[in-house]
Amino acid sequence: HSSCQRSSLRAPPSSSSPYAARPKAGSVSTMRIEEDMKLDFKDVLIRPKRSTLKSRSEVSVERTFKFKHSGRTLTAVPLLAANMDTVGTFEMAAAFAPHKCIVCIHKHYTLEEWVNFKTSSPEALPYVACSTGSSASDMDKTAAILGACPEVTMICLDVANGYSEFFVEAVANMRAAFPTHTIMAGNVVTHEMTEQLILNGADIVKVGIGPGSVCTTRKQTGVGYPQLSAVIECADAAHGLGGHVISDGGCTCPGDFSKAFGGGADFIMAGGMFAGHDESGGDLVERNGKWYKNFYGMSSATAMKKHSGGVANYRSSEGKTITVNYRGPVSATILDILGGVRSSCTYVGASCISHLPARTTFIRVTQQINNVFGTTDEGKGGHVPTDAQQATAKANGNTDAAAAEEPAAKKARTN
Repeated sequence: HSSCQRSSLRAPPSSSSPYAARPKAGSVSTMRIEEDMKLDFKDVLIRPKRSTLKSRSEVSVERTFKFKHSGRTLTAVPLLAANMDTVGTFEMAAAFAPHKCIVCIHKHYTLEEWVNFKTSSPEALPYVACSTGSSASDMDKTAAILGACPEVTMICLDVANGYSEFFVEAVANMRAAFPTHTIMAGNVVTHEMTEQLILNGADIVKVGIGPGSVCTTRKQTGVGYPQLSAVIECADAAHGLGGHVISDGGCTCPGDFSKAFGGGADFIMAGGMFAGHDESGGDLVERNGKWYKNFYGMSSATAMKKHSGGVANYRSSEGKTITVNYRGPVSATILDILGGVRSSCTYVGASCISHLPARTTFIRVTQQINNVFGTTDEGKGGHVPTDAQQATAKANGNTDAAAAEEPAAKKARTN
């Protein structure tokens, strides 16, 4: 069991239970509509409650977890950087470790790069997870990495669609191969698959289909589930079996992290919130005197071209490529998120994150933020890269100066 008290929130009963009797062979199955309201972070606010806390400094953002299958205990701050190659980097892990936050390292690093990271940043190893897929080659690579880096005790088994029977078998096989490693698996958004993954060996289930800032799954497929309702439903199912959940995606501001914790999430994973920093992947680019970094989804055409040679003709891209404002060191963003969570706790009288679910009452709203002056906070912007970073960007042709020089250079080459 973890130190977290069970959330008092429960998923509402549904007349369309996934365990309802299946139609007999040869009969016609019909479409169904679930009428009960499903909610996202933007649809609610947290109701304040009487509190005895005097200061945000009294709030603990650490939690101690005991995992069902691995039997391991982990004390950490339950923020996770997503296993995207623009976020889940070794540089990010080195920056997260002093805060006791976790990074799911993307799966495209080589074994040699892992060994180099182990040598250069041994203090970060307890706070990283080795990300992998469900193929046989993924399993072999994971075994090699964990063999070379025994201090890494967490595995992030990640696929876009956690509902396939093949993925459930992959979870079971991963558990058999690594009985004492803590396994995160997903993604799913409903209680029955949360339960099935836990029963087949997952310690932690990743929850979320389509909420991410550079994910286009909902647009391309029409499939998804509002994130807050998914967290509430899956957390209730997981906690009943001694498992845990990660709310993966959909957080746009520190308040959304508090709502996810209040809804029962044990961990929160984010990608876009940690993009654009020094420690993030992606090229640094200058446009009209302002600095940005590239950021893209791992099912985007950009990612598939980089790692798989392009988009296969039987599928479509389910992610997009964007540029985000350059934001400097990630430490400031971590502190901003944790400061918001601490403040939420003081508003409801929770002395630690683990008490938030029991102290949370959500109220439905039609508007939560006053945007009369826009959404940009100029006090948090204006970061300028170092001279060395700017020189690298120029060498890569990603600055205004380089763009201006290119036509002249091309003309010179022509002449």
